[in-house]
Amino acid sequence: MSFRKVAGLLLLGACSSATQRNGGQLTGANAPQVATEQFLRAANAGDLQAMSTQWGTKDGPARETMDRTQLDKRLTILACYFKHDSERVVGEAPGAGGRRDVRVELRKGNIIRQTTFYTIKGPGDRWYVENMDLAAVRDFCGNSGTSGR
Repeated sequence: MSFRKVAGLLLLGACSSATQRNGGQLTGANAPQVATEQFLRAANAGDLQAMSTQWGTKDGPARETMDRTQLDKRLTILACYFKHDSERVVGEAPGAGGRRDVRVELRKGNIIRQTTFYTIKGPGDRWYVENMDLAAVRDFCGNSGTSGR
């Protein structure tokens, strides 16, 4: 292979990985379920930085397109709603516009809820959690999980 071809491939690879990295950290995930699981782990830990690597749109992570103050406020709220004791992916199905809908069962104390995470493919074939069903877990936030309904 000629030097020119190798240099071109290296440049192409650098451009491709630049769309996937922010500050040296890989954003998104290689699959919809993985993006959902990583988002949930980060939310459970209250790690806004890690959550911001998985939450986004077809344009990439929200932390690259959203005001940082607004982003942190929204992620703080999401971390409250998605704090849980255990999780289990129930299934995955095609969604609207090329999205993938990931159904998850969450347990907090004796409360068990199923919710849906709507994922979308962004730059570099990376998947991001674009939205989620908050209504399904509304009783998780501020609830120790000691009483069900």
